[in-house]
Amino acid sequence: MDDFLGYAVGFARLLRGVGLNVPTDRVLAFASALGVIGVASQQSVYLSARATLISRPEDFPILDRCFSRWWLQQEAMDTEVASSEIKVAIELDADNDDVPKQPTDDGDEFIPDISIKLRFSKNESLRDKDFAKCTPQELEESARAMERIALIVPERKSNRRISSRSRRGPLDLRRSARDAMSNQGEPVKLIHFEKGSRPRRIVLLCDISGSMEPYARAMIRFLHTAVIGGIRVEAFTFGTHLTRVTRELNWKDPDVALARAGVAVKDWSGGTRIGEAIGQFNDQFGIRGMARRSVVVVMSDGWDRGDPEILSREMARLSRVTEKIIWVNPLKYTPGYAPLARGMAAALPYIDNFIEGHSLGSLEKLAEVIAK
Repeated sequence: MDDFLGYAVGFARLLRGVGLNVPTDRVLAFASALGVIGVASQQSVYLSARATLISRPEDFPILDRCFSRWWLQQEAMDTEVASSEIKVAIELDADNDDVPKQPTDDGDEFIPDISIKLRFSKNESLRDKDFAKCTPQELEESARAMERIALIVPERKSNRRISSRSRRGPLDLRRSARDAMSNQGEPVKLIHFEKGSRPRRIVLLCDISGSMEPYARAMIRFLHTAVIGGIRVEAFTFGTHLTRVTRELNWKDPDVALARAGVAVKDWSGGTRIGEAIGQFNDQFGIRGMARRSVVVVMSDGWDRGDPEILSREMARLSRVTEKIIWVNPLKYTPGYAPLARGMAAALPYIDNFIEGHSLGSLEKLAEVIAK
């Protein structure tokens, strides 16, 4: 299927660009179909796309137009949206000396007609919009804006010693002697050892169960941005079990990265067993070293079909080795929200930061919390 994944991803990107909702699982189904039938027959490829990518009959005409232009290599569709302008009329006081005036031919003064053109940023208007209420185009705009969210990794002290001119720590005799030789044998400055530092690892655990479906795609795009950002990041998804997707997301093209992650993940939009998934992380990765002194971020609404006692026990184990645990819940912004779900209530005592996760702005807040 990998041979045809690029075809499927490219065509799905075009469909999303004109406003169609094409989930990752449908892209994978299309790629699988191409792996069976090949791309030699135009009619077969078209029927496969129609059967796998589109669920609403009213979208068939859009599919037809996109297919003819993409697969037959005709002119690309223009999907750019022109920037909008707003004209604001300003009423000025003629008696105000600060108002600019221009002379007329007869010596009088008049106030020139002044208008201001304001341009608004789509990203700014989407900053606080709930991902669950975004159109496919708005989700794509938000995903592109995530690329500008810089994760600043906090540092921790390491056992590695480095030379320093501070007056604390053991004396570095070799460096001090070398410095003295450059000053005619006079020990002008003594050089000491001090502990060095290294960036903490960030571990992202993303819930991709059915209840998280309105938010999972945006969350996975955030994981992709973090993984390719050049910092120490490990990415996992979980529903009924845990899947490590760091390698799959380490592709610059987000559509290819998400498609490859979709192949690796077998429990999209299913049930949720958070306790078992975190227990699997603890046993296979976390306690063994990945979570030690790291920042662990759990992205989940807390709805759990598993035993809350298991979740409580595994969160306690995790909290004993991490620097801090951040829980990102898309439902937290809802007026009157209280963490009453069994899973959320069981995890809450072991969480250092409990924040919202429903919008682009909340993910920017997450980056700030990680950096502290």
